Amino acid sequence: MRHRITFFHRNEHGIDPSSLDIRDTSMTGPDLQAAREHRVTLALEELPLDLQELLHDIHELHLRWNTPRARTTLGPWSSRLPPGLHVFYTPQPASATNSVRLCGQLRAAFGDIDCSSPADSFTKLPTDRFSHSAAFQYFQPLDTLANLSKYAELYACGPTDLHCKEWTQALGEAVCLDLSYDAISHAMKITAMWPEGLQKLSINSHPKHRTEVGILTPDSPPHLEPHELGVTGLLTVLGETTKPSPVLFAFPSRHKDAGSKFSSALLQPTGLHPTLQLKLDSSRPPSQESSCSLHAYLTLPRTIFADKYQLGDDLFLSSKNLTALRYISQPVDLEAPDYAMKVWGSSMLLELRSPSTQIDTPWTAEIPLHLRYLSPAEGGYSSISIPSPSVFWACNTEEGTKFPNSPFDRTNLGYDGLFGPRTLFWHVTPEAEDGSLNHQIRVPVLDLNKSKWVSTGTAAVVLMGFAYIVFKLASVYWRRGYGSHKAPTEREKKKQ
Repeated sequence: MRHRITFFHRNEHGIDPSSLDIRDTSMTGPDLQAAREHRVTLALEELPLDLQELLHDIHELHLRWNTPRARTTLGPWSSRLPPGLHVFYTPQPASATNSVRLCGQLRAAFGDIDCSSPADSFTKLPTDRFSHSAAFQYFQPLDTLANLSKYAELYACGPTDLHCKEWTQALGEAVCLDLSYDAISHAMKITAMWPEGLQKLSINSHPKHRTEVGILTPDSPPHLEPHELGVTGLLTVLGETTKPSPVLFAFPSRHKDAGSKFSSALLQPTGLHPTLQLKLDSSRPPSQESSCSLHAYLTLPRTIFADKYQLGDDLFLSSKNLTALRYISQPVDLEAPDYAMKVWGSSMLLELRSPSTQIDTPWTAEIPLHLRYLSPAEGGYSSISIPSPSVFWACNTEEGTKFPNSPFDRTNLGYDGLFGPRTLFWHVTPEAEDGSLNHQIRVPVLDLNKSKWVSTGTAAVVLMGFAYIVFKLASVYWRRGYGSHKAPTEREKKKQ
């Protein structure tokens, strides 16, 4: 097992190396104003047996979770995703039918997950376009990792392992969580990140575990390329060094902060065809030396959808400050009610049309959506949650630019596979007045408290109609009897 703990702070929040107390398996120091990332790498044999059996049938698995709380980013962790749980999965070719256990494991770890099997609940990603992405995608709105925290403490920590329990309990305050496994490395990487704040600098390591601790801040090493990030700071490997080592290095990064902001809101009244409005405070691309286009990536639960035919009209798109629908998962049933569907929903990538003027001004774009019919509920209303999209500029880098594996970049985010390998993503920071990046809609549905009168009335009308028909038939019988009209004789036929 290997641990990599990284503190990333602003230049003004530095720390004196002499204030660090480094022992064989521990490191302490003053509290630090910084963002924190903790990555744990485990070999397959270090995992619980039931999880090992599940992973034997999986070629590739990536879980990405983002908090619904609005936040700023710091350092190399600029990538964004719509809030909720994202799952990207590729089965082994010979074990595609044995994937039902994946949904069961997701429910055990994360709680109330509406997943029956990848065949029913996941959407398929086209392999001709997603050459470096997983085969299936799943999304579930999820506000907290409280259930995962309890699950990890129960199954991953021993009864006397206090440090493990402390780490799993801290998952409840994390803002990002990544879990990745692939059959080539036979290793699972679990990465959690906590936002910028006062971090406790007290780290303990198991003697058999390699623990690397970095305290870093932005810097500009010589010959820094535009697609790279430069950092400087202190690096310590517990059990191997007694003093922190100064470092200065650069690494390629596909995700950067655009330095601009946006907010999203549903136009009122929402009705059954709500419109999601995006307000951006800047129309200026982050890079003037390369070609850039602005995009919004949405993950829509099955309670709401976008009509790809409506978004195929160029004139309609122009009126909403949209350029084109670049991708939408298939199939998207335009008529089925929510309670008749098993698939999780749909994902969509839209290119936005920023103002052509050279003046950097705020502007808006609108995305039309459509609600599905929902299941009946007591009170006549149901609430659904729509996650705010991720908004980013996609810029091309120079010919020959390569993005090898970065120590901090997030991959398999759903939208990164829709772009070429030389694309640089500049993320626009989302803002929310109430602090939440989820939009709530109150939808009118059939009221269960009143629906019994509908069924009772329907039955009464049917019975009344049946009784009326029986009465009319009986009255005819009573007046004329059954078969009272005799057939005409031969003589009567001739006279006629």
